Amino acid sequence: MIYNFDKLSSRKGTDSVKWNQQAYEDLIPLWVADMDFPAPEPVVEALMKRVQHGIYGYAKIPEEYYDAIAGWLRRRHGFVLEREWILPVDGVVPALSAIIHALTVPGDKVLVQEPVYHCFFSSITRNGCEVVSNDLMYDDGVYRIDFDDFEAKASDPNVKLFILCSPHNPAGRVWTESELERLGDICLRHNVLVVSDEIHCDLVFEDNRHFPFATIKPSFLNNSITCIAPSKTFNLAGLQAAAVIVADPVWNQKVREAFLVNEIGMISPFAITGLIAAYQDGEEWLEQVLSYIWDNYSYLKSYLATYLPELSVVPLEGTYLSWVDCSILPVSSRKLGQMLLESEHLQVNVGAMYGKGTDNFIRLNLACSRATLEEGLARLRNVVLKLLEKQPIF
Repeated sequence: MIYNFDKLSSRKGTDSVKWNQQAYEDLIPLWVADMDFPAPEPVVEALMKRVQHGIYGYAKIPEEYYDAIAGWLRRRHGFVLEREWILPVDGVVPALSAIIHALTVPGDKVLVQEPVYHCFFSSITRNGCEVVSNDLMYDDGVYRIDFDDFEAKASDPNVKLFILCSPHNPAGRVWTESELERLGDICLRHNVLVVSDEIHCDLVFEDNRHFPFATIKPSFLNNSITCIAPSKTFNLAGLQAAAVIVADPVWNQKVREAFLVNEIGMISPFAITGLIAAYQDGEEWLEQVLSYIWDNYSYLKSYLATYLPELSVVPLEGTYLSWVDCSILPVSSRKLGQMLLESEHLQVNVGAMYGKGTDNFIRLNLACSRATLEEGLARLRNVVLKLLEKQPIF
């Protein structure tokens, strides 16, 4: 079927974090990473059928759940799984926290690559560990890995884990096979376990290809833990369904026990139903939504080139989150975000939340209708022009 992503679906009154966090009736939210598009029709139909049953007791996870995950990763990414590797969990962030708790002790170090998804920081520090960053290099508008620095950081015997963000949020990079191989070889040399957050793995554009880290080399499979979910791919975050893939039997048992201790391995009947339907019958919807988001990205680039050439957009290889360089402006990202919200009722993610070297950036969510994006960019323009002309905002 043909999906109409231009259709405006009101989310007012649905307790949406994205749309209802602020009191402004005319709010344009281009921030938190969920889409404004209804889920694929097969998912909606499957959930409606489950709702109509009328009994919503505890659910046993069926074999179909494992088959759906394995089938999707095999078809889309060439990742061939065994059933016992797949551990159900109610979200990637709770999984990361439980994994860190299980595989480290307070005082250990966990390696990340800033700028990076902000929940990595809280998952690490709340478990009494120290964040160590191999800062990505921002060179000529593109982010690259400093491999010498990565090896230096990984060689510290107190570094136990490396949390890989692949594809990368917020930089929008889809790491190449050779980049992942270099990272993996370094981690093997220094006995650093890789925890690969691949929640955006299906959201990849043009000639870029997502390589599951565990598939790069046979040796990487047993030195990695992979986190996936249908939440970003199919806009199902509220269902709270995810999975963690652990091939090594020792790590598998430790993570399994951690999920039991933290009571995050039991997922709802709706999460089970939604995940199965999405992975079995959501491919047609996904191909169309990828095309629509790419068109939105192209519109964003064209708009900025025409009306705000002082701002630049980091190339989008993956995710639906555009990373915009605002370093020409005389204010920090936090101040810019405040101005956009208070004067234009436009909500964005400010760069400062993603770590070092980010306070000149904002992150824009492109998984919205074109009309929403157009209005949001017009409001962004109002504030940026006033700043460039050094006119007061208020």
